[in-house]
Amino acid sequence: MKIKLHGTRGAYPTSSKETQKLGGNTSCIEIIEESQRLILDAGTGILEIDFDSYAASKRVDILLTHLHMDHIQGLGFFKPIFNPQKEIHIWGPGGSSYPLKDRLNKFLSPPLFPVMLRDIPSKLVIHELPNKPFKLGEFLITAKFVCHPGPTVGYRIQKGSKSVAYIPDHEPVLNRPELFKEDRWISGFDLCNNADLLIHDSQFNREEYENKVGWGHCTMRIAAELSKRARAKHLVMFHHDPAHTDEYRSAMFTEFVNTHTYDFPVELAVQGQEIEI
Repeated sequence: MKIKLHGTRGAYPTSSKETQKLGGNTSCIEIIEESQRLILDAGTGILEIDFDSYAASKRVDILLTHLHMDHIQGLGFFKPIFNPQKEIHIWGPGGSSYPLKDRLNKFLSPPLFPVMLRDIPSKLVIHELPNKPFKLGEFLITAKFVCHPGPTVGYRIQKGSKSVAYIPDHEPVLNRPELFKEDRWISGFDLCNNADLLIHDSQFNREEYENKVGWGHCTMRIAAELSKRARAKHLVMFHHDPAHTDEYRSAMFTEFVNTHTYDFPVELAVQGQEIEI
């Protein structure tokens, strides 16, 4: 599998020159296996996808982790949804008193967006995620609720023996310096377990987190400790704070790796990066 990182920021996009190394677009990754592709989240990073690469495929699958604005704000500008020849399947969490379609319609309608959801010319199919693993082509997909405000899932995508876990917005434990001793109490653990690649929220350092407990985000240390406990083989730290310059974020990371040792690769997500597993 090839994983492309199209958007790595959280909260809101930034075009500042001080944030261009790690990337200014909000959450979106693409998973490619031969001719099949999956898009995970529809932040502004979705606009970096090569639309022509979808020309041969009638169907496009977009899997949303949740409906916070930074994860859907690119959806209305994704060119294939305006192509009447395309079949766009949008997958997202239930867990609300309102159907997923109604919740998406609040965004894709005036006054927030000029085009009504019902007027989008592609064939739009909206699915609430099932409570068990399901297949899309050759991919086996597991979605499970994780700790973040509002109905939010993380994903595990498997193809054969290879797997990638994607949990961009996540607070595995609330206001604790350590993970729970029992794996079953750790949010998202099953998704990460033995993953070849884990793409995980790591927005804060410890001092920042102390003032933002319950916001649904994670420190670098907790992300790395979760990866270690779950025996993930490679950790990519994701969801960079848009208020952090690349220089500041890189200094945070350097301080972290200089004071913590892990027996697997740990790196910062970089917009445009491609990873093969």
